[in-house]
Amino acid sequence: MGTPPTYSRHALAEIDRLCVERYGLPSIVLMENAAIGASRLALTEFRLAPGARALIACGTGNNGGDGLAIARHLHNAGVATRIVMAGPETRLTPDAATNYRAVRAMNLSVTEGGAATCCAAVAAWRGDLLIDALLGTGLSTPVHPPLDGFIAAMNDSAAAGAPVLAVDLPSGLDCDTGEPLGVAVRATLTASFVGRKKGFGNPAAAAYTGRVVCVGIGAPRDLVDRLAEDGRD
Repeated sequence: MGTPPTYSRHALAEIDRLCVERYGLPSIVLMENAAIGASRLALTEFRLAPGARALIACGTGNNGGDGLAIARHLHNAGVATRIVMAGPETRLTPDAATNYRAVRAMNLSVTEGGAATCCAAVAAWRGDLLIDALLGTGLSTPVHPPLDGFIAAMNDSAAAGAPVLAVDLPSGLDCDTGEPLGVAVRATLTASFVGRKKGFGNPAAAAYTGRVVCVGIGAPRDLVDRLAEDGRD
């Protein structure tokens, strides 16, 4: 199959933009495709049978929206899902808010409230899978509170034996350099959308990504081919 293509932060943003503006693909469709691929990966790689338990830690951006959509698909597969929100509903991006309303309508378990309560829920998790959907590729500055606390709590849970699936890339890891922006999630497996991130070429990144599996989002092939390896539109 060859080596998966590599993308910079800029190229990934361009793919998202051009999918919408040039190809007429709604961003919510791209999010749904990503979530379907990631949820299938979670089910197969972690052997989640009906009745398995998964906790999804979701931020307020589109990475969190991916996590909310993944929660829907895991729930439909019989997995007992619990969602922990790292911020209020009022801060959700439009696509994340759509998925938030859907999980609420489906009566999935959602933990909200103060950062301390939510961080404690993550740190105490001892289920079958912990899913990191806090921060995405757009992050380029150090992680600030309370998200650094969420990342620390996830790493505490991972150190206690919980397997971790990172959605797109481990939260806190710089997409282009592969270095942690203060703190970063240490994942067992990373579902990297579109292709590998530029920073994954940094040998130090492997301590955070674990094994990397690329997941398509339905972007047109000519677009992803053209923007691979830091190409420009």
